[in-house]
Amino acid sequence: MRSMVKQRGVKDILIACIDNLTGFEDAIGTMYKETKVQLCVVHQIRNSLRYIASKEVKAFMSDLKRVYRAMTQAEGEGALDELEAKWGKKYPMVIKSWR
Repeated sequence: MRSMVKQRGVKDILIACIDNLTGFEDAIGTMYKETKVQLCVVHQIRNSLRYIASKEVKAFMSDLKRVYRAMTQAEGEGALDELEAKWGKKYPMVIKSWR
């Protein structure tokens, strides 16, 4: 069965921003193999905060903002490296999800 998107004439998707609905990434990959799938930043933040101790949320978010508000890839990667250096041992899965 062809996807409704393909039926409407979409031949290629460069980037798909999703909310991590179960199976959605696989469905996109089936129809558009070259598509880069990423989690919506709002959903990524919400998912990350589920694992951060409530007393550390404010400090963590202050550091995290430097990652997703970066103006260049190099700046974002540098901020992510700093985030990992500070929080990586305590929250390795959160850092991994941002990588």
